Order: sequence, then C-alpha cells, then structure tokens
Amino acid sequence: MAGLKEIRTRITSIKTTRQVTSAMKMVSAAKLKKAQDAIINFRPYANRLQEIMEQVAGSLKEENISPYCAARESGNILLVIVTSNRGLCGGFNSNIIRKFQELLSTKYSEAFASGKVKVMSVGKQGERQLKSARIKVDFSANDVWDSFSYAEVESLAKRLLKDFENGVFDKVEIIYNEFVNAAMQRPIVQEFLPVKIHEADNIGDEGLVLYEPSRASIAMEMIPRMLRTQFYKAMLDSWAAEHGARMTAMHMATDNATDLINELTLVYNKARQASITKEILEISAGAEALRG
Repeated sequence: MAGLKEIRTRITSIKTTRQVTSAMKMVSAAKLKKAQDAIINFRPYANRLQEIMEQVAGSLKEENISPYCAARESGNILLVIVTSNRGLCGGFNSNIIRKFQELLSTKYSEAFASGKVKVMSVGKQGERQLKSARIKVDFSANDVWDSFSYAEVESLAKRLLKDFENGVFDKVEIIYNEFVNAAMQRPIVQEFLPVKIHEADNIGDEGLVLYEPSRASIAMEMIPRMLRTQFYKAMLDSWAAEHGARMTAMHMATDNATDLINELTLVYNKARQASITKEILEISAGAEALRG
C-alpha cells in the first residue's frame, strides 16, 4: 500500500487538475453559447440562399452557367481539413483525421498514389496529426481561428474559388465537424467545388417573378456568393462543434477527477486508520512488557 504522504500528494495534484478542467469547462460553455447562436441563426440564411440559387439556375440549359460549375474529369483534388488550433477536446480532431484517411484509402486511393491529392489544413491540431502520420500538408490556413470572422473566412474562400477558376484544382472537398448539439459532432465530407446544379422539374413562378437583367446573369452573381456563404457555414459548424466537444471533454475529466479523489481519500483514510491501529498495538505491547 502506498505511503500516506504519497497519497496526499496525489490527491493534491488531482484537485489542482480538477480546478483547471472545471475552469476550462466553464470557459468553453460560455464560448459555446455564442458559437451555437451564430450557427443556428446563420443556417436558415445559408440554406435559403442555396434554394434561391438552385431555383434561378435550375431551369437554365447552358452548361457554362458559371466557371464554378465546370465539372472536370481528372486533375488535382484539394481536401480541406478543418480542425482546431487547440487540443483537449476529446475526439474532435481525431475523428476528422480518421475520416480523411478513410477517403484516401477508398475514394481517392488512386489519385493519392499518383500525387493528385493536395491537402489544406485549417487548424494546427490537424496539421500536427497529419505530419505525424507522414502525410504532406501542401497548404495551411491555421490563422483563420486566431481572429475568426466572416472577413477572414471569406478571404480564404475567395482564394479557393480563384484557384479553381484558374485550374489549379479541379475539385475541392471540405472535411469538418457538423454541430448537432453540445455533446454530438458529426464529421462530414462536403463537395465544395464544382457546384452541382440540379435541373428544376417545375418552375412555377414564370408569371410572378421578373428577372433583371436575366436568369443567367443573376445565377453568375449568386453562385460565388452562395459558395462563400456555404464555406463560412462550414467554419461556423466546426467552431461551435469544437467548443461543444471541449466542454463535454472537460466535464467528463472533471467528473473523473472527482471520482478518483474520492477513491484516493478512501484509501488514505484506510491507510491512516491502519497506521493508528498499529501504533496503538505497539504502545499496548510496550506497556504490557514494562508491567511484566
């Protein structure tokens, strides 16, 4: 059995750790409230903008509605890995890396073997794990999380749109955690570029809506705006999911520390009681010996 001093030292150390995890839990809970409100309020706008874009562009027969709709058979593929800059958030980052490796081993196995898959990291933790797995990170945009805002994300989205338009990449996919609730995050793969326009079956607003100057010009204007909005929504999802995952992880860590402190306190009390009993027996034995 461990000595009393060693047990006391462990209890003190775990209490200090519990204070840290409890503080991190409260900080993440405060940040989660802001991030959760942001994504919940932004989703209807992003979804409605996409619906309007599909309604406007869905009936157009031209294949070249926008340069961002051009499907290419082969070429470079960019996978954008969205993780966090900080750790201590459970499986938030590892789930994304696992999803990415699953894509490499199935859907893009041949393209990856031929060097056509490029990787962009948004988040220091993902970049660190990819390098540990000996996977080359071609581009990084980790500073997005340092001052997270629409302007920062829009700048990155414009960079991706420009690269696609110039033929640097022929396909772009985003791998990120979708925010479900504080305790659940869903890793998903979103096809960002090229845009897939579904042909509308029935456009019933021909006599009600007047398009100026034309459907095609409106679609040309709306598609890049919709893409920037969808990219920002993915970042918002990941931002809220990160704080939810960290709050949950720190809550579990705090509870585990409390349980461990209780167990060690019980062990300490038993050891102390055994020590006191031993001392009493020794004193009693000494007194008997002197009396005899």
